[in-house]
Amino acid sequence: MIHNVKDNSLILFQGDSVTDSGRTSNEYLELGFGYANMVASWLTALHPEKQLQFLNKGISGNRVSDLKKRWQEDCIDLRPEVVSILIGINDCWRRYDSNDPTSVDNFETIYREILMNIKQKLDAKIIIMEPFLLPVIEESEGWSAGQGRWREDLDPKIHVVRSLAREFNATLIPLDGIFARAATVQPMEKWTLDGVHPTQAGHALIARQWLKAFSVM
Repeated sequence: MIHNVKDNSLILFQGDSVTDSGRTSNEYLELGFGYANMVASWLTALHPEKQLQFLNKGISGNRVSDLKKRWQEDCIDLRPEVVSILIGINDCWRRYDSNDPTSVDNFETIYREILMNIKQKLDAKIIIMEPFLLPVIEESEGWSAGQGRWREDLDPKIHVVRSLAREFNATLIPLDGIFARAATVQPMEKWTLDGVHPTQAGHALIARQWLKAFSVM
């Protein structure tokens, strides 16, 4: 994919707190400390001749409905060449900590509208990442429901993401399986301390898979 991206192209990272990763939102070029920063650093180091530009617009706590509300300003108006999206875990999480679920149908409808908007208004390559979960925290530790129970809500949404990637000819990065496999080699806490937010090793795992999907590593 890297060879098909024009010089000086903008690569846009979108999503929730996993993408946000502590970025300073009022600083235009701040990428945070997570996978977006790692990807940008590696791409710049490996392909300085491309003069690629990078922008992180992830916002902590976002669901697909939040993404849709800000999509014109935070995506379409920016005219990116590549749009990378990681969204969905909060659409699951809010069911268990706030009794505010997002149905699978609504999740699919809104996500499809976002992708359709890209196709209709941009000539952009799309990278879609699955939301993921490692069940680090259980009910005994004070959560309204142990994370093992979240699967009933998250798994159908992951299937939606996979289906939409096929429908829109997007590059899919299957993070849920990638994290599950990594957790067979090192403990889950090596990759995420709360089941959702990656450690630095977890962010590096995402960045590596992103770069592989981008035909770089």
